[in-house]
Amino acid sequence: MISGFRILTVKKPAYASTGSRFYPVILTVMTVVVILSNIGASKGVQIGPLITDGGFFLFPLAYICGDITTEIYGFAAARKAIIVGFVMSFLTVIVFQVIIWLPGFTDDWSVQHNAAMTETLGPVWQIVVAGLLGFLGGQMTNSFIMVRGKARNYENRLISRLMSSTGVGEIVDTVIFCSIAATVIGITSFTDFLNYTIVGAGWKIAAQYAVIPITTRVIKAIKKREPSYQLAKF
Repeated sequence: MISGFRILTVKKPAYASTGSRFYPVILTVMTVVVILSNIGASKGVQIGPLITDGGFFLFPLAYICGDITTEIYGFAAARKAIIVGFVMSFLTVIVFQVIIWLPGFTDDWSVQHNAAMTETLGPVWQIVVAGLLGFLGGQMTNSFIMVRGKARNYENRLISRLMSSTGVGEIVDTVIFCSIAATVIGITSFTDFLNYTIVGAGWKIAAQYAVIPITTRVIKAIKKREPSYQLAKF
C-alpha cells in the first residue's frame, strides 16, 4: 500500500526573456554610455582638489543599466550586454584610428585641425583598453553579486542587492581603470593616482546610491510590463 507522497518543487528566481521591447533599449543605452564615457575619460579634469576625468558624470549610468539588466533578465543577458559594449568600444577605437590615419587637407587650418584631432582621439585607444578591462571586471562582479543575492532572496531585498553589487563592482572597475588610464591623462604622482582612484570610486558609488530610489522604480515598472517576467514568477 502506498501511503502517499509529495512532489517537491524548487523555486527559482524569475527572469524575463531578452526577446522583449525593453532589453534592446537598455542594451543600446548601456553601449552608448560606455563608448561616450571612454571618449570623455581621455581628458583629465580637476575640480578644486579633486582629480577625475571627463567621463565621470556618465559612467554610473552604465552600471545602472547593468543593474536593471541583471535583475530583470539575468546573468546571461547582462553578460551579452557587456560583450556588446566591449565589441562596440573596440570598433570605436578602430574607426578613430582610421580617421587619424586618413590623409587630410594641407592648408594651415586643416593641418592644425588634424593635429588637434590626433591629439584628442589618439590616446582614446589606451583609455578604451583601460575602460574595457575595468568594465569587464566590474560589471561581471556586479552582475554576479546581483544574481547570487536574487537566488537567495528572490523578489525581496532589491535595495540591498543594488547597494552591495554597486559598491564592490565600482571599486573593482575603478581600481583596474585608474591603474591603466592614470598616466594617459597626465597623472604622474602616486598621491594624484590615489586621489583619482578614491574620488572616482567614491563618486560612482555615491551617484548610484543617490538614484537607487529611481532605479528600483524603473525595475519594478519594467517587471510589471514584461509578460515573460510575470509568467516566470509562477
